[in-house]
Amino acid sequence: MSRSRAVIHARVRAAVVAGAAAALLTPLAACSSGGSSGSPGSSGAGEKPGADDRPVTVTVTPSGEKVPAGEPVKVTASGGSLTSVTVTDGEGHRLAGKVAADGRSWVSDRKSVPGAAYSVTAATRSDGGSAKSTRTAFTTAEAGKVNKVDWRPGTGTTVGVAQPISLVFDNPVKNRAEVEKQLKITTSNDTEGSWGWMRDWSGRDRVDWRPKEYWKPGTKVTLNARLNGTDSGAAGGWFVRDYTTTFTIGARQVVKVDLDDHRLTLVRDGETVRRIPVSGGTPGGDKRSWRGTAVLMAKEGTINMNSETVGLADAYDKMVDYSMRLTWSGMYAHAAPWNARYFGNSNHSSGCIGMSDANASWFYAQVHPGDPFEIKGKDTKGVVAPGNGFGAWNVSWTEWQGMSALR
Repeated sequence: MSRSRAVIHARVRAAVVAGAAAALLTPLAACSSGGSSGSPGSSGAGEKPGADDRPVTVTVTPSGEKVPAGEPVKVTASGGSLTSVTVTDGEGHRLAGKVAADGRSWVSDRKSVPGAAYSVTAATRSDGGSAKSTRTAFTTAEAGKVNKVDWRPGTGTTVGVAQPISLVFDNPVKNRAEVEKQLKITTSNDTEGSWGWMRDWSGRDRVDWRPKEYWKPGTKVTLNARLNGTDSGAAGGWFVRDYTTTFTIGARQVVKVDLDDHRLTLVRDGETVRRIPVSGGTPGGDKRSWRGTAVLMAKEGTINMNSETVGLADAYDKMVDYSMRLTWSGMYAHAAPWNARYFGNSNHSSGCIGMSDANASWFYAQVHPGDPFEIKGKDTKGVVAPGNGFGAWNVSWTEWQGMSALR
């Protein structure tokens, strides 16, 4: 074979081999997956991502600048799920909450508060498995008016078995049910009790919590008033802080006052400790004493008592020792040596319960704020009202429960 024929023959054979190889590769390519050479869910060149791997859309409510406060923060996810949500204010405090079981939403436990800047970070996972983090922010409007609270008893105190928890508000509270929802009482022995709304002697709105019956000695009590971010309603303003107090119930002491017998008896744990001769309010007019259950509000020591401050003109103006306040309207138990001849035989005071210096000194050392004074007598001004000191015990349990805004 000549050299030229050998070259032609070789070229023909190479062309046949190449054609055969192409024929073998073509069906293999037709049966392969376009994503077989990439990671699961990846697309080959020129293909669009799958619909299940589109970015997750995150929506945060509220949004914007200076939005109204008082609503929970809500975060929702579309096209995927939330794996975690972190909401913090400008001071770094976190707003707790939880992701729903389906992973599509998150709601804060607390409401947004006035005058705050919030940062929201939402970690998401798409339906196709891609993880991402979204950040956004919003601010709330300042409170145009702020409501404040004066509360009793003070934290760390030991009080008597009749002591209520009492909150007095600076401004009116129209949204009473919403406010009451934020007030949580915890006791060491699951004491049954209820809130009751009233008008304080000062004219301000007030809510007290009292047990169904006198507290059990030794009970530990905690109030958590989670009011920050709660709107009082018209003319009341916003609460811009929380309040808490923890106290303990002391010995079971009951002071029994019989105005007809002119005697005061201190009973501790069911046993009579001492009987003291006293003189109560003068019968037949405005100088009469109150009856019912009054609660020792405070031990005020030596104070000036002026009859003009309680509407009795210029009947008296003097310094009085061992003064124990029982009502806002001015009824006290105290030393009254100027009335010595009336102790134990007649009522001749301007409404208070007077006793000798010696008995007052001893008695003052025995009693504690929160001790009940159970007062009875035929000729009195009437029963101590709930808002005149701590007169909640003069209301039946059923009636007291009806004074709650949540009943």
